[in-house]
Amino acid sequence: MHVTYALKIVPQLVSQDAYPTVTMFPLPMKVVYLRRFKDLHCVNLAGNPVCKDEDYKSFVAAYMPNLAYLDYRLLDEHAKEQALAKHQDAVEKTEHDELQVRKAVEDRLSQEDALQLHREAFVEFLNGSHLYDGMFTDDPQHQLGELCVQVFEMGLAQRQQREAEVQLFFAGLKEAVAENQQMAAQLVAQFEKRRRKWMQELQEVTDAHVQEVTIMQCHDDITQFRDAVMTLEMHLVDQLEDLIKDFERNISNMVGSFTETAQGIYPLYLSTSQPAALMSNCRDLENNHHKEVTEVAVATLEKVAKNTLTEELPDEVRMLFVSKDTLTNTASASNEKHLLHINNREDELVTRVNAWMAELMRRIQEEEVKRNRLRISEINSYIKYAKDRLHSVASDSLEAEYLGY
Repeated sequence: MHVTYALKIVPQLVSQDAYPTVTMFPLPMKVVYLRRFKDLHCVNLAGNPVCKDEDYKSFVAAYMPNLAYLDYRLLDEHAKEQALAKHQDAVEKTEHDELQVRKAVEDRLSQEDALQLHREAFVEFLNGSHLYDGMFTDDPQHQLGELCVQVFEMGLAQRQQREAEVQLFFAGLKEAVAENQQMAAQLVAQFEKRRRKWMQELQEVTDAHVQEVTIMQCHDDITQFRDAVMTLEMHLVDQLEDLIKDFERNISNMVGSFTETAQGIYPLYLSTSQPAALMSNCRDLENNHHKEVTEVAVATLEKVAKNTLTEELPDEVRMLFVSKDTLTNTASASNEKHLLHINNREDELVTRVNAWMAELMRRIQEEEVKRNRLRISEINSYIKYAKDRLHSVASDSLEAEYLGY
């Protein structure tokens, strides 16, 4: 697609303040932004202040290689080559800068896509020491970070399993509906064949009694057909209900396994039913850390009291060593804050994955109800159509007999 622009550049774009770093080409540089329009082939700059620069045509030709017409005049390849040779260094620098910008944008989008994937697995920011960094400024042993990575990797693996289960479910759902629709289509085709035969017979019948018997037979056939397709639909409803229940059970087991394992890695409240191996978790690491910090702090307090401390403490730190109660209360408050940080992340993971499951099941149930209602409505509409056509043909036949046609 060719794009043509007749530009009347506003004063803000041509003011020197808008591009304070431009030195060699103060005016032409203000239209370099047009390079972003790759399908721009014709530009008219007549009447713009940029045209006062004697070299602006050469500059535009060099910076806009896809341009075919400038000020409604053809730019031949020779002119473009000369312009590019003249401004080659500046053009190459611009291309390099543009490449860096594109790479930065691509990197940002790649990071956003990866983060979205992690969010869908409910393990964002667990692929490292992010949780630890939220509590401490340093993690020399990386134990907490390693536990978080375990949750992260397990979350991605569980997401793949859940996605596979979801795809398998919808494939089974689609197959069941298609098979049912095929059987229903066969019933409709058979019924339509019989219905056309009635219509022909009713149009040919002249005896009122015979016509009445034929109409009753047609009504019986319509009723039998309606019962058949309704029964078929009810079978499908039962089949899909069982399919949905199996899927809900499977996905619930997956989510439960994921949350239980994650909570086993950093539980807030360990029950006696949990294996002893789960004692090595985030909460234990924090409590062990708190214990070690408290021991070091008490030992330091004794040195401060005896004036045997060799290290010089900052004033704000020394204020903590006024008494043992002040020191232990501060350490306990820090410990509680760290545990709350772990608690919040655990709650977020469990709450979001369960909310995802609940929303998924709600949408599935809602779509099935909509499908069933639409199907029942289609059946009823078709039955009404068949009855209306039957009565219409019967009425026309009686009227024709009455008029002596």
